[in-house]
Amino acid sequence: MSLRTLIASLSCLSVGALALAQAPATAVPAKDPRISQIISQLEAVRAPHQTALSPDGQWVAWVVGNKGGGSEVDAAPLSNPSAIHRVTACTGDEKGSENEIDWSPDSKKLAFFSNCNSEHQQGLYIAEPGSNTSAHKLTTFHGYADEPQWSPDGKQIGLLYVEGATRPSGALSAMKPPAGVIGVEGLEIQRIAAIDAASGELSQVSPANLHVYEFNWSPDAKKLAYVAAPPPGENNWWVAKLYTQPFMPGSKAVLGGRAAFDPSVLVDPTSGHSPIFGLQLAVPRWSPDGSQIAFISGLMSDQGSTGGDIYLVPASGGEPKDITPNRKTSPAWFLWVDDHTLGITEITGGSSHLFAYDLNNQQDMEDHSLTLPEGIGSGQQVMSLSVSDTEDHQIAFISSSFAKPPEVWAGPLENLKQITHYNDNLKPAWGKAESVEWQNDGFNVQGWLIQPANYDPGKKYPLIVMVHGGPSAAVTPRWPGAGFGGAPFSALGYFVLEPNPRGSYGQGEKFTQANRKDFGYGDLRDILAGVDSVTKKYSIDPQRVGLTGWSYGGFMTMFAVTQSNRFHAAVAGAGISNWQSYYGENSIDQWMIPFFGASVYDDPAVYFKSSAINFIRRVKTPTLVVVGDRDGECPMPQSFEFWHALRDQHVPTQLVVYPGEGHHFATRDHQIDVLERSLSWFEQYMPPQ
Repeated sequence: MSLRTLIASLSCLSVGALALAQAPATAVPAKDPRISQIISQLEAVRAPHQTALSPDGQWVAWVVGNKGGGSEVDAAPLSNPSAIHRVTACTGDEKGSENEIDWSPDSKKLAFFSNCNSEHQQGLYIAEPGSNTSAHKLTTFHGYADEPQWSPDGKQIGLLYVEGATRPSGALSAMKPPAGVIGVEGLEIQRIAAIDAASGELSQVSPANLHVYEFNWSPDAKKLAYVAAPPPGENNWWVAKLYTQPFMPGSKAVLGGRAAFDPSVLVDPTSGHSPIFGLQLAVPRWSPDGSQIAFISGLMSDQGSTGGDIYLVPASGGEPKDITPNRKTSPAWFLWVDDHTLGITEITGGSSHLFAYDLNNQQDMEDHSLTLPEGIGSGQQVMSLSVSDTEDHQIAFISSSFAKPPEVWAGPLENLKQITHYNDNLKPAWGKAESVEWQNDGFNVQGWLIQPANYDPGKKYPLIVMVHGGPSAAVTPRWPGAGFGGAPFSALGYFVLEPNPRGSYGQGEKFTQANRKDFGYGDLRDILAGVDSVTKKYSIDPQRVGLTGWSYGGFMTMFAVTQSNRFHAAVAGAGISNWQSYYGENSIDQWMIPFFGASVYDDPAVYFKSSAINFIRRVKTPTLVVVGDRDGECPMPQSFEFWHALRDQHVPTQLVVYPGEGHHFATRDHQIDVLERSLSWFEQYMPPQ
């Protein structure tokens, strides 16, 4: 499981003396000035995190962090990107965060969220970039709103809405403390809301008994397609279905608690007759003529971390058809270019591939293809692009790599140009990164290796292996963000290997599904083979190899130290030590059956064999354990159980529990504290020379 993108940047997420931090684990200035310097360098970046190209291709807008700690919306003509216009609802000295942008179909208006002028409540505003008119407020939300999307006729703005929300929707955020009738009371259901673009009237338009994860307007704006499941929403995405539903402006009537226009199930992956039985689905998209809906389906461990094959189904109903069968890559996002062509972004190895796909011949159009050793995305969905409606189909996205900070790029595929220049003067404080490959068990395995800063081949260096979350995810090159990644370790003199073992995206569905019912075995063999490969080729000391990871990477860390003595220090973040007890503790148990084949009550043996706690007496590796106390994906008791067992075995260990944190740490002090503790742990047990 992995962080959402970005998410993610993209579930269980990417650290002696005995100690359990019951009091707030407040970060203090690092005792080591090198760490303070690295953090300062990492925080110097001004990162755009969303961009949108106007349908006519004349304007590009983006969201970027500002000095006040919030974010702002900027826009510029594509012909003169240095002529930046601030798009804001703030006046005078008011400050706030403004984000979530979407252009109207006529390219004249930009919708965005702002908490200026709203007494700290989020509002939806409309502005006309380049004009002298101020932003106009359409409505104020009394809950959590996300992902605004203009209807094709320009009359409505649809969005996801949790009325009266107490927390952001999804399993990554800190869970509410349990109270009342569990699973019945206090549910927060995300629905589709539509806002009249003229009056600002808000209507809930999807049923109250379905939690909606994503949606798409039909070309005539008369229907909606969406992925949804019964509540609780954080648990049931793995069994969500694809629905279609008529839409009528201003429709608020309900019948027996259901929307007046009941949805129809178009694709049901929970049915044994479905060609995608047991898989997950995402990115539903209507064809331009409205006759078909395409979507991505595959084995996915997290909503927002998308990968699989692309399927096509008649909008009137029928059998989904795989239109990218046996592909050796992982499509993550797409859009319809016309009724016969898709524009697709995918992970190939550890790189990003953009290309056009001919539906008639089911093949790539080689003259419309670009591979980038970078991470890309427009900020709406993983690896998404913003695309104009013009004949040349210009695109916009944010790109970064281990060597290049994030900036907005736009233009035709064959002539992309850098639009923003916030970080031109930033240089990495860490070493060179390169893609590495090795063979194991008949698989070609890929990963990223970051050299130590100021690498000298005449010296021996320690190696830290960082395992990504998921497992259905992949490491692609990105400038370090909130989770820091391997950059600080490299800056302090470590090699860092970030492998994409079986279970990852980038090598096709067979590879992604290769760790089903085999967690911790085949993927660990892939990782160890990678350690062997880079140790032979580079100046790495095999007696100083460490291991870390978050979420699924945290599980792999806990499990690997029970299976191998290769690792001389380990840091397990938000991990899983006992799949049997975990099944009854977490808030997302639906994700487990596609990967384990059955519930723990029906097949306890498959859960037993991958539980680190059952092999705990083998552990010799000093292990630091960190977790949030309100983590619903990888609950704190899993980390406590592992730490408790290591303490009982007299293995050097430490557990730090961070108050108020969910699976994705939201407090910057806590993020920094985890980094500082991790670096100190590795330096204690396997220091650079």
